[in-house]
Amino acid sequence: MAKATTKPKDSPKTRAAKSAAAKAAATARKTAKKTVAKTTRRTGLYGFTDFIREQGVVGIAIGLVFAAQIKVVVDQFLASFVNPILGIVLPGTGDLSKKTVTFMIDKNGTKEQLVFAWGQFAYVLLSFIIVAVIIFYVFKSLKLERLKKPA
Repeated sequence: MAKATTKPKDSPKTRAAKSAAAKAAATARKTAKKTVAKTTRRTGLYGFTDFIREQGVVGIAIGLVFAAQIKVVVDQFLASFVNPILGIVLPGTGDLSKKTVTFMIDKNGTKEQLVFAWGQFAYVLLSFIIVAVIIFYVFKSLKLERLKKPA
């Protein structure tokens, strides 16, 4: 006949220690769940940057729309403020986009005008530089220099 083995009874101190360990483990599991939920469910600006990094073509399309809207705002800023101010500061009349240099050329006995619209070129160049700087700093501030490749 086999003898039945019985477990030795735990002392009150041992039971209290096991109970405390069980409570600590439960608290650790809850904390781990909250941490995972926070890292996987990012909202606001961080969620947007994660979306841009994870999406390939869609992210590029969003970037193009964003850049086009920045271009509209910059063009209006230049037309409303910068262009008239530079037109006043620079010699001649009119705003920056209307500044020209005119040369008279004698061609086969007739005089022709050759007009270089340097003001319009300067206006477009200034617009490009401002848009490029804005987009550069927006992407730097959102930390979008490198896009994550989808797995």
